[in-house]
Amino acid sequence: MKLPLIHLQAALLAACFFPALTARAAAIATNDANPCVENHSMSDAWFTGPMLANTAATAPRGHMLLEPYLYDVTTTGAYTAHGKRNSAPHQNSYGSLTYLIYALTDTTGIGVIPTFGYTTAADAPSSAGPRSGDLSLLLQHRLTQSRPCRWMPTVSLAVEQTFPTGRYDNLGDRPASATGAGAFTTTPELLTQSWFWLPRHRIVRMRLNLTDAFSNAVPVTNASVYGTATGFRGTAQPGRSLYIDNAWEYSLTRRLILATDITWRSNANTRVTGTTAATLTSPAQPTLLNSGSSTTWNLAPAIEYSWKPTIGVLLGVRLTPAGRNTSQTLTPAIAINIVH
Repeated sequence: MKLPLIHLQAALLAACFFPALTARAAAIATNDANPCVENHSMSDAWFTGPMLANTAATAPRGHMLLEPYLYDVTTTGAYTAHGKRNSAPHQNSYGSLTYLIYALTDTTGIGVIPTFGYTTAADAPSSAGPRSGDLSLLLQHRLTQSRPCRWMPTVSLAVEQTFPTGRYDNLGDRPASATGAGAFTTTPELLTQSWFWLPRHRIVRMRLNLTDAFSNAVPVTNASVYGTATGFRGTAQPGRSLYIDNAWEYSLTRRLILATDITWRSNANTRVTGTTAATLTSPAQPTLLNSGSSTTWNLAPAIEYSWKPTIGVLLGVRLTPAGRNTSQTLTPAIAINIVH
């Protein structure tokens, strides 16, 4: 009978002392964590975000993000299918893009992204005037939240749906008037964000984003963004586009941030099929155009400056140091980041 009695006594002692021991351990863990959290404050840097990478973070419920961009995509050359750079006609595509995102909950946001554009070209007529481009809607849901002294990054899933509201065909003798692709494009996105603390309360923030865009077939008439000419009737099937963006931000001070994006994009072949109408000198001709696949490397250094945690400005430039079957461009841009 002694063994059961000993077991009963041990059980009673455990029942009495285990909660106290657990509470003590939790208190010790909390006390140990406090200095770490206090020495790794996220308020030591006011980030606006880099030039290209979308944020994985979401605003608190009821808050809004407004971030308008102004930019100039300047064509400076072209890369062949083998990556050799050749000269190309000079062209400036001036544009604006605005993120307007509302937080439905602390973890879910919805947004709209309107665009506008105007193009001038050295060897062709300029756009007829500034025009609206394709319109995108955004839905984002945050899965995890990065915290000081924890390894888990902030992770979000998002989907961007683009609607063909911009002009893309029937361009006449002004192909530069195109401001859209004519396609319904769906872009699922995986967004991540991590923080790293350096000495003297300096912070490095890193984003790694992956997207994969795919589009429906597009009816095309006459001269278009797909390289067709007047008299053409047919269909274009844009190729899928895989995109990777790795962005880094370093806080020189709380207000002043240095940032850069390193991006890679791979576009599959776009296929255009149809018929070009007969003319006085030639009969109707079947038409087949293939863009070929392409890859593009971009580098986008930028400077961020914030007057307060909720208002900041970004000034940067996107470069194309390498590519295959794509244009070489230089794109200065300015953006204002406002959280309300």
